[in-house]
Amino acid sequence: MEKEIVNRVAKNTKLQVIDLEDFYPEGKRVVFDISDWLLEGLILREKEFRDSVKNHDWSQYQNCYVALSCSTDAIIPGWAYMLISVNLASFVEKVVVGNTEVLETAIYQEIIAKKEFSEYEDKFVIIKGCSQKPVPQNAYIMLINKLKPIAKSIMYGEACSSVPLYKRN
Repeated sequence: MEKEIVNRVAKNTKLQVIDLEDFYPEGKRVVFDISDWLLEGLILREKEFRDSVKNHDWSQYQNCYVALSCSTDAIIPGWAYMLISVNLASFVEKVVVGNTEVLETAIYQEIIAKKEFSEYEDKFVIIKGCSQKPVPQNAYIMLINKLKPIAKSIMYGEACSSVPLYKRN
């Protein structure tokens, strides 16, 4: 008769692990550079810009997360990004102005704001640090701010080598 192997450390621990990578939503990330729609990459001509927006196939961004940017030193009026955003809105999961880090931060900000963390009330929490997916540093800050009022203790890392961050008196 085989005896079942039980990890007593994992089973009996009071530690609750949160891995932000588990919250990572699937979906293609795209950086949309508007400099191609500018005269010499620097000057926005409204009529030509509007024509480019009107004639662009926005459906190719279906279910994508899009970061709008300009790779040149052009001064872009706010309405230009807004016009693109209006056209993207019905296709994309999220659109922001900035780079991929700004995009990932905005994605996590929304996820963490909506997530219920009451299951961690009065618990010892470890926020897992290593991830294979692009979890932005800001996501960790948002998470700890959400956990601090409810958790008994918050650590960072792994159970075997965690760094204490907060302990309620």
